[in-house]
Order: sequence, then C-alpha cells, then structure tokens
Amino acid sequence: MHSRTLAALAAALALALAAGAKEPAPTAATARKLREAVQRVEAALPPATAAKLRRPLDEAERADWHYTPRARGGVSFKDLDAKGREAVHALLKTALSAGGWQRVANIVELELVLREIESFGALMRDPEKYHLTVYGAPDANARWGWRFEGHHLSLHFTHAGDRIVSGTPSFFGANPARVESGPKKGLRALAPEEDEARALLAMLTPAQRAEAIFDTRTYGDIVTANAAKAEPISPGAGIAAAKLDERQRAQLVRILETYASAFEPGLATARMARVREGGIDAIRFGWAGATQPGRPHYYRIQGPRFLVEYDASQNGGNHIHTVWRDFDGDFGRDLLREHHAAARGTTHRH
Repeated sequence: MHSRTLAALAAALALALAAGAKEPAPTAATARKLREAVQRVEAALPPATAAKLRRPLDEAERADWHYTPRARGGVSFKDLDAKGREAVHALLKTALSAGGWQRVANIVELELVLREIESFGALMRDPEKYHLTVYGAPDANARWGWRFEGHHLSLHFTHAGDRIVSGTPSFFGANPARVESGPKKGLRALAPEEDEARALLAMLTPAQRAEAIFDTRTYGDIVTANAAKAEPISPGAGIAAAKLDERQRAQLVRILETYASAFEPGLATARMARVREGGIDAIRFGWAGATQPGRPHYYRIQGPRFLVEYDASQNGGNHIHTVWRDFDGDFGRDLLREHHAAARGTTHRH
C-alpha cells in the first residue's frame, strides 16, 4: 500500500475517533484490554528493545504482510526475556479465544516439527521468529494498530482509541496439516477449518455439488496471496447460499463461525455481524480440487463484504493456508471510505 494512502487512512481514523463513533460494548471492553496489554508489553521491555517495537501508523510496511519465514520489523520472541514473552502471550490471549490461542501455539510448535523432517529445517524453522509490531501509540485518544506475524501467522488489528475498527487480514496456516510421525503425531492444527467444510460438501445433493465444485484443480496457494488489498474473486463461482436448504445454510454459517471463533467472543460476534450485513443468501461456497481427504483441495466462501480462502495444495494436500479478508475493512480502510463520503461537497482535499 502506498504511504500516501496509509497517511490518508490515519487521518480518517483520527476523524472517526474525534466524531465519537461507537462500537458494541463487548468489543469496546476488549479494545481497552488490548490497549492496556500492549502498554504492559512496552513496560516489560528494556528501552533499547522497546524502541524497536513501534513504527509509524502510516508506514507502508504495515500493509506489507506475509506468512513465510522472512525478516520482519518489531520485536521477536528471540529479542525478549521471560517477562517480555509473558506480556506478549498475555496480549495474544486477550485478542484470541482459548481455541484461537491453542491454534497459535500449535502453529508455532510446528516449526519444531519442520525442523526435524526437513533437510534445511535447522536453518529455516525457528519458533522464536514471531514478531510483534505496534503502529502508532496505544492510547485511548489516538489511532493505532498492531500486528503479530511469523511463519503461517499474520494477525492485524486497527484501533481508533478504545475502539477496534478492524481485525483483518487474519491468516492461519499449518505445515504439516496432519503430523505423520514423532511426538506430535496426529496433531491437526487447523482440523475444524477442513472438517466443517467437508461436512457441508457431504450435505450437498449431486446437482448442488456440481455447482459448488468449480474446478478440478487447485491454484497452488490462496488466490489473494498476501495482497495489500483483496478484491472479489470470480463472484459467480460456487453455489449461492440462497440455493441451500436450512440445514446446509446452517453448516455454511458454522464454517464461518469456526474462523471467527479464533478470536475473543466480542470480536467474533462483531465479525459475524459484518458477515450478516451483506446478507447470507448472497454468500457463495465454492470448492476446487479433489474431494477425497489427503489430496490437494481448496475452497472459498465469499460474500459481498468478505472473503475466506482455504488452500491445501502443497505437500500433497498436507499443508494448509487460510485467510479472512475484508474487501473494505482490512487495515481499517472502510473508515477511510466513510471519511471520503463525509468530505464530498466540502473544501477538504485528500
């Protein structure tokens, strides 16, 4: 994302904050807890380490996110002592549900599995290379954000004071999706994301399956990859919820709730409310690749405002990438759109 765009986004967040926009009470309470948790992280760090934690809110690097092992800004677990690590874990436990926290813990532990099974694992795989970055200053009267990111994890939150305006993009991945040997044998870090979608596929009639399965091959990864802004993909692909019966529609919603449930209950509720704003009937479920377990497969759930992608193309279908994108809301962009709308007919320029 261009730095000028992020600067405009920061201005929009400031305008919304000044306007006193309201957030549902559970999310507002969570926002305060998250701000306080970030402040406790900063307080737990030596000055030299704390200086690495913050970046400007309008920095282009904020939208340069990824889910591969690579160099990152902020501070990593490797930079922290026991007190600092405890504070970061407390922040994550505030933002996530117990199940979401367990997903994160399992994904990080898979680095040790990869270290054992890959010939280059000792060089590439490191459970300490997960980074926390804070954008702006965590303050009740400021706009700011934070990111927790490493291999197969990228979690983003945008705040306007004590109001969470965005919790996307959110990426969770797992390699291997099912651990085949060793002490962690049988572990499936993202089992519900696969199983609930397969349950819906099994509920479909032959005619419905023919419409839902839109390709016999997968794409090698999630289609949107790490794009700074996600756009709708083939809007007509898959089957519309309007063509599902009540039981099938409930299962489609259950898949989305599985993704949302990784987050603290107030955040999960807000995310599902956003899903319903666009109308359930307009949501489409599409599948690509093999339908039998253990083979490369892919699915997407796309609504007017959001996209969920799941891909298990790599390693013979035993390597999962999942992402939840908000077409307008990633990084708090919908506030920028509202800001532009409010400025029409005025002398304000962008």
